[in-house]
Amino acid sequence: MRGLWLLALVVLAGCQHVVAPPPVNGEIRDLRSGQLLTAQELIDRLAAPERLIIGEQHDNADHHAVQLWLLQSLGERRPQGSLSLEMLTPDQQPNVDAQRQSASPAADLPAALAWQDGWDWNLYGPIVRFALAQPYPLLAANLDDGEIRAVYRKPPGLSGERSNADSVKTTLLEQISDSHCGLLPKSQMPAMLAVQQQRDRRMAQRLLAAPTPAMLLAGAWHARKDVGVPVHLLDLGAAQAPTVLMLAEQGSEMTAAMADYVWYTPATPKQDYCKQMRKQFGK
Repeated sequence: MRGLWLLALVVLAGCQHVVAPPPVNGEIRDLRSGQLLTAQELIDRLAAPERLIIGEQHDNADHHAVQLWLLQSLGERRPQGSLSLEMLTPDQQPNVDAQRQSASPAADLPAALAWQDGWDWNLYGPIVRFALAQPYPLLAANLDDGEIRAVYRKPPGLSGERSNADSVKTTLLEQISDSHCGLLPKSQMPAMLAVQQQRDRRMAQRLLAAPTPAMLLAGAWHARKDVGVPVHLLDLGAAQAPTVLMLAEQGSEMTAAMADYVWYTPATPKQDYCKQMRKQFGK
């Protein structure tokens, strides 16, 4: 009997995949229960959902290191179905597909992908290079510039009870005003809200159509369960809300209404974007 018991322990140990240590230390918490998690426990929980959204702070290098680690670790745990990026637009998709089909990556990969300067390639490059080498598709999830201009000029109607809720629109309008340091003319606010929500709707459409298990990397406000892509997924008829992991700096306020899990990374020095904004608006 003792021999059988030892054999069972060996079999169980072999069935549990142990992930490599994460590249960034930080507190990981289940926001619904308040429970602290290890990196291993987080991977165990994120391996099950069909759709996973990871929210980021775009200029935080730790967040991109964690994203790559998550992508690699989940891929070792079960086959990944697809990866969608806010940073890619539909007009770039043929370039992405061409690189996936190429025997070797282009010498100047950012140029080959028509990568946009607004996204720091030093931060996103390792994720893109890894994804291009995988058997699953890398998908554009955002609007292209022409679509954004069209939405801004003539905001289209938005279907869905959840995405049209007053609480959603009020919260997003406050965020848009804050992100522009209160300098944005009120006359532009409805158009800016429409652009934000049409981006969320596009990301939701792409994630809903993507092969599963599907992962989306996007900015924190797009990822949020209460106002972002998850709201639009439910309005589009998704059977259940996606799982949301938010990457946030220490000191950020995160609640269960915003995300399912949070990974707190060390705080970084804050840039004075408002100073730049006031200069741009001449104030």
